[in-house]
Amino acid sequence: MRLRTFGTACVLAAGLISQQAFAHAHLKSETPAADSQVSVAPSELTLGFSEGVEPNFSKVEVSGPDNKSVKTGEFKLATNDNTQVLISLPAPLTSGKYVVSWHVVSVDGHKTQGKYSFSVK
Repeated sequence: MRLRTFGTACVLAAGLISQQAFAHAHLKSETPAADSQVSVAPSELTLGFSEGVEPNFSKVEVSGPDNKSVKTGEFKLATNDNTQVLISLPAPLTSGKYVVSWHVVSVDGHKTQGKYSFSVK
């Protein structure tokens, strides 16, 4: 009987730990795509995460050629989808490589961060 109780407790603990390990908003998709080269400069960035994010505690920054900061619009979520982040780019991007750095806080309070790059012809 003790072995069965111990086994049940281990299974429950493993389930709780694995849920916590996966409880982070990871970047699943981005437009323009990572490491891509686009011929038309985008007017907006779209970042898709594995779970909902809190816009008040999240940020996206873009740097362009020569590491110069690029002006962006405010951090917005797509209508009815808190996993999709939309960042407008009010000024046209010139040719060169751009780095998108992000940090987000998921709806369950976990923070993740990362970066990727794309190029404009």
